[in-house]
Amino acid sequence: MHDVMTTTKRSRTIMWEDPAPTIRAGTALGGLDYLNAIRLGALPAVPSMELLGMRIAEVQEGRVVFAADPAEYHYNPMGTVHGGILATLLDSAMGSAVLTLSPAGTGYTTLEFKVNFVRPVSQETGTVYAEGRVIHRGNRSAIAEGRLTDSAGTLCAYAVTTCLLVGKPAASQ
Repeated sequence: MHDVMTTTKRSRTIMWEDPAPTIRAGTALGGLDYLNAIRLGALPAVPSMELLGMRIAEVQEGRVVFAADPAEYHYNPMGTVHGGILATLLDSAMGSAVLTLSPAGTGYTTLEFKVNFVRPVSQETGTVYAEGRVIHRGNRSAIAEGRLTDSAGTLCAYAVTTCLLVGKPAASQ
């Protein structure tokens, strides 16, 4: 079958900065300040953001929006963006929303998340936005929801997550 198909090789070069300074800053800053420093370029983006071509568009307490431009290198065999890429955008937004409520020296880890894909995403979709919002934050865990939309606000995917809060809360330090 390969003989009848014409293929054109493409390539993509990915560059990133040493993540160690950004990771170190994450332990010294509260989550809101940390994410704003990345958004504003005061700290370099982490390598996974460079790999997937995502960026932080908005940060406020309990809410974070990531943006990405779907590209051919995100495609699955069906010619649409792989669900794992979209899930990663949502997981990043939801977890980061939880992080905005975390004092210095604390963080989170995703315990579980569920994604419902509503419509396919492709290059033609244009920029997509993954908005994460904290629904509940307790002493040991947090729940957040995520909405992936296109620039017209059309829902492409919906997700929920439970995060385990790690580190010492400010009151007990």
